[in-house]
Amino acid sequence: MKRIGCLALAAVPVVAMGVFYVLGPDDSDSGAANGPSVSQQDLKDAKARASGASKRSEDEQVIADAPPGLAAPAAKELAQKIVSSAENSTLDWRGAYGSVEDIGDGCGYTAGIIGFCTGTHDLLALVENYTKAHPGNGLEKYLPALRKVDGSDSHEGLDPGFPAAWKAEARLPAFRQAQDTERDRVYFEPAVRLAKLDGLGTLGQFVYYDAMVFHGPGIEADGFYVLRDRAREKAKPPAEGGDEKAWLDAFLDVRRAAMKQRRATLDTSRIDTAQRRFLADGNLDLRTPLVWSVYGETYRVP
Repeated sequence: MKRIGCLALAAVPVVAMGVFYVLGPDDSDSGAANGPSVSQQDLKDAKARASGASKRSEDEQVIADAPPGLAAPAAKELAQKIVSSAENSTLDWRGAYGSVEDIGDGCGYTAGIIGFCTGTHDLLALVENYTKAHPGNGLEKYLPALRKVDGSDSHEGLDPGFPAAWKAEARLPAFRQAQDTERDRVYFEPAVRLAKLDGLGTLGQFVYYDAMVFHGPGIEADGFYVLRDRAREKAKPPAEGGDEKAWLDAFLDVRRAAMKQRRATLDTSRIDTAQRRFLADGNLDLRTPLVWSVYGETYRVP
């Protein structure tokens, strides 16, 4: 269900400054006697890095100037409840720390508060990071098996003990915190950040977050960033002069089509009778009270 993509960003303004110091305006053809030479490609690379650093600085200012939105504590709590209604059929998202089962979707075991999967790398990353901080934990012995089954639905090396070990570890506050941290690092924070850069309010930030959870923060055929690119063929986000509702409509259209392409019988009510309902009501701030339905069950937040 979820696939992780990595984006490495380097802070390089000092490097760029160093290149311009070495290569003065009249030194492009100077030889070794006048100091080390710098190729034109080196110069282009340095300029590109400096430009990237400048863009990141601008982005950080946009984020700093934006309202908290979904990152506000009450809104974040609400977001977890809405996602949990689709992922775990309950508003009690904290009750899912110890959940673990193979739901038959080809992703192996699905476990924890956000549906970490043994077949889609995020569960492996969670256990690896948790083990770095807490060596000798009850899941550490399963790391070799988790690495082996990553990318498949196999249980090899995990049965019969892994589900019980997960449930036992989930009783510990440290492992619960590790799940929260991994959820925020991989799904929540990137989704909210990009939504703010796209000029979206709290509802739009949630729409991105739920899509990130379900489709994964990757560039696969139906990964989040591919879906966003497809939506850009139909509309523009507000940051580029587009209408917010029209943009979210286009994004949800693309996302729903991707879900149906994955499996024609896949239930899309987390879009149809939840996010679409909020959007149709013009509730771009995701204000409560909220009423929505997922898988035929109605949920309310007063």
